[in-house]
Amino acid sequence: MTADRRRAMIVQTALPLLTRRGTTLTTAEVARAAGIGEATVFRAFADKQALLDACVAEVLRPDPLLDRLARIDRRQPLTGRLTEAAVAVHAHLARLGAVLGALHAAGRARPDPPPAGTTTAVRSAVAALFTPDADRLRLPPDRLAELFLGLLSPPGPLATTAPSTTDLVELFLHGSLTRVR
Repeated sequence: MTADRRRAMIVQTALPLLTRRGTTLTTAEVARAAGIGEATVFRAFADKQALLDACVAEVLRPDPLLDRLARIDRRQPLTGRLTEAAVAVHAHLARLGAVLGALHAAGRARPDPPPAGTTTAVRSAVAALFTPDADRLRLPPDRLAELFLGLLSPPGPLATTAPSTTDLVELFLHGSLTRVR
């Protein structure tokens, strides 16, 4: 296994442990879960902090979300495309929130912002989901993508429960009125 693949495997193993245990997780636990010796962890990372930094960098990467959005079948109805997109975005945000929340709870410093262009890339990927229906849209696909992503943000202090993905997509596509007067 190459050094890069080993590092990636260790990070993927550490992420769920980090979300469950926070920064109290040990490199020995990560090694045991990965089926490797602890020394292998330290050959891949200088110390535990370097491993935690790599975990943060991994959850900030938009590539898995962008790949998932790109795989959505453009031939299905817009409702289906947006539902799949909402599920993908929610999963990405949940993973990000779990890792950053665990670090924040432990008093760790705030991470660097996401890589440059992340927001634009995600917005463009979502806009592409609107494009097959461009002739039926009230607004340009990029503006609709921006609005749609705004709806998918985690609920703030005023919302008691998060709406279902289906409710969000239905509200976004059909509004809140049963008929227009």
